[in-house]
Amino acid sequence: MNDIPPSKTSQPRIPEGHSGANSRMNALHRATLSLYSDLSLDGVLRRIIQAARELSNARYAALGIPDGKGGLETFLTLGMKDEEIKRIPHQPVGNGLIGEMMRTGRSIRISEIADHPSSVGFPPKHPKMHSFLGVPIAAYGRPLGQIYLTNKQGADCFDAEDQRLIEMLAAQAAAAMENARLHRRVLDSETELAQRNLELELVNSLATTASSTTEPDAVLEVMLERLTTLFGAGAGELFLREAEEGIYRKVFHRGGEVNALWAVNQFRPGQGLVGEVAKIGKIMWTQNLAEEQRFLSQTVIEAGFGTLVCVPLTAPGQVVGVLSLAFRGERMIDEREIGLLEAVGAGVGVVVENARLYRQARRLAVLEERERIGMDLHDGIIQSIYAVGLILEYIRLMVNEDPEQAGQRLEQAIQSLNTVIGDIRSYILDLQPSRIKIDDLSRALDRLANEFEANTLVKVELEVESEALELLELRIATGLFHIAQEALANTAKHAHATRVSLKLAKTGSNISLLVIDNGQGFDIEKEPGVLGHGLSNMAERARQVGGQLEIESSPGEGTTVTVRLPVDQPSR
Repeated sequence: MNDIPPSKTSQPRIPEGHSGANSRMNALHRATLSLYSDLSLDGVLRRIIQAARELSNARYAALGIPDGKGGLETFLTLGMKDEEIKRIPHQPVGNGLIGEMMRTGRSIRISEIADHPSSVGFPPKHPKMHSFLGVPIAAYGRPLGQIYLTNKQGADCFDAEDQRLIEMLAAQAAAAMENARLHRRVLDSETELAQRNLELELVNSLATTASSTTEPDAVLEVMLERLTTLFGAGAGELFLREAEEGIYRKVFHRGGEVNALWAVNQFRPGQGLVGEVAKIGKIMWTQNLAEEQRFLSQTVIEAGFGTLVCVPLTAPGQVVGVLSLAFRGERMIDEREIGLLEAVGAGVGVVVENARLYRQARRLAVLEERERIGMDLHDGIIQSIYAVGLILEYIRLMVNEDPEQAGQRLEQAIQSLNTVIGDIRSYILDLQPSRIKIDDLSRALDRLANEFEANTLVKVELEVESEALELLELRIATGLFHIAQEALANTAKHAHATRVSLKLAKTGSNISLLVIDNGQGFDIEKEPGVLGHGLSNMAERARQVGGQLEIESSPGEGTTVTVRLPVDQPSR
């Protein structure tokens, strides 16, 4: 027969069987691509057994992941119905052909499972399986898993081509599994890094708070909420020591599942878990809540909590409070968490102790100020009143014998009383905090001047330039107002002035606040303590707003207080 040249539109003849091979290779290629489209390990494993089943035309497919101890960590199946799986008493444990593959690391292909010498049969109610193809999945000589295929459909057994395709699939599956595991490790690392960042942020915020806050209540409530969230606790409570009574009283509760962790609101040292932690100063936790039923709220057990952790809040040499956290079920506490809880406990403890010391310092300052005022009143005003009393007593005796002398002494008494009244007004001005709002500095200074005049009978000349006002933001204006207030108070107490000039102006590249009195003045070098705390207060306020304080005075020449603030000074 002569060969007939094919026409331009005809297709070349494909050898018999070659089309089917190309089709299966194309299917393998598609299956391989699908493996890399899923980055979750569970998704990759399910795609592997699905592709293996379709490529081999098997009725049943499974995939096992070894646990490294001769058994299986994971076993996934495909082809059986849920009710069939439920009837089987247990999953494969690594015996029979599965165990043989794990020992040898080689593929197994047989037409009848029962005929293999390593076969151990199937559990009761397991579907009947005959032909078998098992292919290991390995990477760099390390076993990753195994593909199991049974009951070839349309044939009595799996052939060499099936084995070759599944082994090629297993090679790609190994790479896909490694990618998925690497991706999971990256995600776990990112999650762990985020967790560490949250922990570090918490510790840093505690360190910052410990050095800055003097009112810890709001801080402690926020910290309790962050700790319960950070550690995944269902509820938390904070107990603080009351120094006078030596007991630990509940101040905050967090967690909507229960209204309270403990049935009591206070503990003595050594009483219950909270009291024991307060006594020994170390973290304690328990998973035997029955031991704490005497003090524990019944709703805690009913809500399913199974673990309690108590953390001491420590300051140098003492336990100032106890933090309680409750967890659902059993919650193990590792060394890293213990270290973090200890750090948090120390940080919160310092916040509490600093606030206590600050309150104590304020009380001492009040007592010292009262003592100073008492001494000033005794040595100054009371002595002056006593002197007026003596004059009046003299007048009573002389009013009939020498009326003219009595009248002179009466004028002297009136002048002395006016002086005493002026001194009392000065103390009132110094002690009474101003209630003037400073949203408008010009208006605020005007009211301050009026109040000063009313209390001291000293004339105040006020001058405020609008150009200077326009360059001041509220924070700086507030600082300048308080400096003016302090300067006027010092004038009232020490200067014995009859006139004061209060001026806010723009002078060159500066804004200047000047308080000038015509009082008795003083020698700054010889009498540095005349202005006392007022001078340091004014200097600190000037520094805070970016300015500089200057004091000029000499005996008999009055005193000038000046604050210079550069115009280009950043105001924010």
